Amino acid sequence: MKRKLLSVVLTGALAASMFVGCGTSTETTDTGAGDAASTTESSDSTGGGAAGGTKVGVAMPTKDLQRWNQDGANMQKELEAAGYTVDLQYASNDVQTQVSQIENMINSGCNVLVVAAIEGSSLGEAMDMAKAQDIPVIAYDRLIMNSDAVSYYATFDNYKVGQVQGQYIIDQLDLDNAKDTFTMEITAGDPGDNNAGFFYDGAMDLLKPYIEKGTIEVKSGQVDFSDVATAAWATETAQSRMENILSSYYADGTDLDICLCSNDSTALGVENALAANYNGKYPIVTGQDCDIENTKNMIAGKQSMSVFKDTRTLASQVVKMVGQILSGETVDVNDTETYDNGTGIIPSYLCEPVFADKDNYEKLLIESGYYTEDQLK
Repeated sequence: MKRKLLSVVLTGALAASMFVGCGTSTETTDTGAGDAASTTESSDSTGGGAAGGTKVGVAMPTKDLQRWNQDGANMQKELEAAGYTVDLQYASNDVQTQVSQIENMINSGCNVLVVAAIEGSSLGEAMDMAKAQDIPVIAYDRLIMNSDAVSYYATFDNYKVGQVQGQYIIDQLDLDNAKDTFTMEITAGDPGDNNAGFFYDGAMDLLKPYIEKGTIEVKSGQVDFSDVATAAWATETAQSRMENILSSYYADGTDLDICLCSNDSTALGVENALAANYNGKYPIVTGQDCDIENTKNMIAGKQSMSVFKDTRTLASQVVKMVGQILSGETVDVNDTETYDNGTGIIPSYLCEPVFADKDNYEKLLIESGYYTEDQLK
């Protein structure tokens, strides 16, 4: 899949996204993979308003990554403010737990399901149950594959996320005018996450021409997605792999110029490996999600940028879509061509990603209320 990256994505979209505000809170627990007793606790509560009595199930994959805590909290707050009862569940990255949680949501009378899948192709049983009971499903940020029960998909433009990362590298190193060769290593995401391929493709579609003409060299030779993927987006896995790459290809003093990392948890692993095993010129390190630890690293010069996906914006859009579904209105979508889950194109709403770096993080993250200054100290 190819798209042109509009030149304004790195600048113009910034202003449009920084004034959305919303606090966060959550009450569910998530203590470990497969711990069904803890992960089935919910934050059921009924808000007031016209939607009272309508129940929305929200299934999140894990609390191990900061972004899912924020997504769940934002979703719960927005839905309850709109007057819905919310059943918010985290599944400790255990697929069967998530399947059971979704089935429990259906059996408890949820009218709409919002599902961020652990693995996009592993929810067939629960999706069949939702379809049998005519319960609409909104796939949240991760597309649910091979199921015609999915009504809508709400996410950020995941291909553009990768392009923002790739374009940042191109601009920072002025690759179009470069006479030198820059070294790069790639750390992609979980192969079970449909988004990981979009992130990778978006960045590599921009960077491969520079690899082909020799402006960028991947010394490890690990370029294909299957070679650079990181199961479960795990920081430790990314760190271990990067340590091996550094010891094998950069121990002789060769500088590593670029670390293309698809998200912040993998970037954190790469940064840990660099701190322990690398003494050369510090590379450009990309990321995604603006997690607190990574933003601190960005301020300290240990990470160059992170793609900011304001989950408040996505939560607000999903709440709007839930209301439109339940009232029988036309549901807002802005993409009806890109996301085929194996049963056909899923009507989608794509929010705009932008990047944060040391030059704009205060305006983007602090002034917008996403973080406080104390959180980043």
